[in-house]
Amino acid sequence: MIRAIAIDDEPFALEVIRAHASKVPFLELAACFTDAFKAIEYLATESVDLLFLDIKMPDISGMELVESLQTKPLFVFTTAYAEHAVQSYELDAIDYLLKPFSFPRFLKSCHKAKEVLQTKQGPPTITDSIFIKSGYEAVRISFQNILYLESSGNYMTFVLADGRRVVSRLTMQETLTMLPQQQFVRVHRSYIVNKHRVDRVERHQLHLQTYIVPVSSTYPVTLLHS
Repeated sequence: MIRAIAIDDEPFALEVIRAHASKVPFLELAACFTDAFKAIEYLATESVDLLFLDIKMPDISGMELVESLQTKPLFVFTTAYAEHAVQSYELDAIDYLLKPFSFPRFLKSCHKAKEVLQTKQGPPTITDSIFIKSGYEAVRISFQNILYLESSGNYMTFVLADGRRVVSRLTMQETLTMLPQQQFVRVHRSYIVNKHRVDRVERHQLHLQTYIVPVSSTYPVTLLHS
């Protein structure tokens, strides 16, 4: 789990980061600050892996804040000013998010941080499950237990082999970034299947236990064998 904080003098910008962070299963957003100096005080006593911080803030810039820290966590700059990009990378920022940024772009930064931290900690561990936010709960789901996933608007239903259905506020693209590509494949505009759980393949549909999932010509069934 990556422990992070966000620093931005605009409350709305912090709300965006909170919303995005709540969808990333391996990220814990421990605190948010509109006051950069309170964030510095927090960092003096608390262990943090990752900072999301605005560059242009009153009294102290994000760059000055990073330079003031004796122990520097990984950091991602968030700003509405593209001209700061070069400066941010000169300070060894792992990424640069130009406002307004989408969830997929935010998730990409989180994955970069995860890769850097895993490199520092040694060989990555194999993940066989994922935490999914469902209502006010976070539910751990084993990848092997997933039969298929069905999309409806901004919601995704995880249909599990044990008979459960878990509904989460996720788009199709957000969900695809969270699943291991070697195990899950999109077979329809609204469906993703676990290749290891397919019992029978027909021309326009798949059988998984007692369920039938439609297959679109846009997504060849041959992908199941890759």
